[in-house]
Amino acid sequence: MKKVSSLLLAVVWTACAVAAIDPAQPRPVPAERLDAARALFKERGKSAEAQQAFEAIAATDPKCADAHFFLAQLALRRNDGPAAVAAAEKAVALAPDNADYQHTLGDAFGSSAQKASIFSQFGLAKKCLAAYQRAVALAPANVDFHQSLFDYYRNAPGIAGGGADKALAEATAIKQLDPQRGRSAFATLYVADKKYDQALAEFDEVLKTTPDDYAALYQVGRLAAISGQFLDRGFAALRRCLELTPGRNDPNHANVHWRLGNLFEKRDDSAGARAAYEAALKLDPTFTRAADALKKLK
Repeated sequence: MKKVSSLLLAVVWTACAVAAIDPAQPRPVPAERLDAARALFKERGKSAEAQQAFEAIAATDPKCADAHFFLAQLALRRNDGPAAVAAAEKAVALAPDNADYQHTLGDAFGSSAQKASIFSQFGLAKKCLAAYQRAVALAPANVDFHQSLFDYYRNAPGIAGGGADKALAEATAIKQLDPQRGRSAFATLYVADKKYDQALAEFDEVLKTTPDDYAALYQVGRLAAISGQFLDRGFAALRRCLELTPGRNDPNHANVHWRLGNLFEKRDDSAGARAAYEAALKLDPTFTRAADALKKLK
């Protein structure tokens, strides 16, 4: 009993001594605590627990840039752009030369711009672009960062820094770093120009090497749905997607069913389209494009 009491007294005394040094001084978080929080972040269905873990870490050590970075990532998961911006800005302020933090800040500004008023969108878009450009400058060999710039240049109007010539330059950079992803980027540009045969050829080059490349298969189905051509190829590609697991940044199976519905409509098969759109909504009841397509069916 005396041994236990002595141990408790020692623990209490140590805690009091640490507090007496400077109770307001942030204490560095042990590496194992950060590792445990990161593990929660990676585990499916554990976002709430990861949020609590990183919030506690940030409260203990406000200068822990990684905690703010992961809080920004978690905010992006739940489509909370402003929260993502606030957390990412803290991470970048603490480590301005970290490319991952800059890229996440770009994602945060982009997410915020999508829901902002028309008066705020321009400023947020320019900040998004600046963060992406900074990320690429810091890590020029990172394909994901070039991909984000490519998507920005392709979708943004010229007044916000977008442009087909800039997108083409990024597609070239991507192809140099990763030929398969570069082909997909070029195919995307061909689709925009309605050069469907050239687009399909790019995807076919990817599928020759990796026939179960989910992203390329989905894009073949999307190409068929947009163009009304290659319908058999589109159906086969999308049905194969349903047998595969999408990557983190790939369109999910709800999107695949929606594209299948598009293809059925191209064939004037309303029953098939209806079943596909209903399957999409079963997987994602908030999928507005599938819901709208279902309402428009005759």
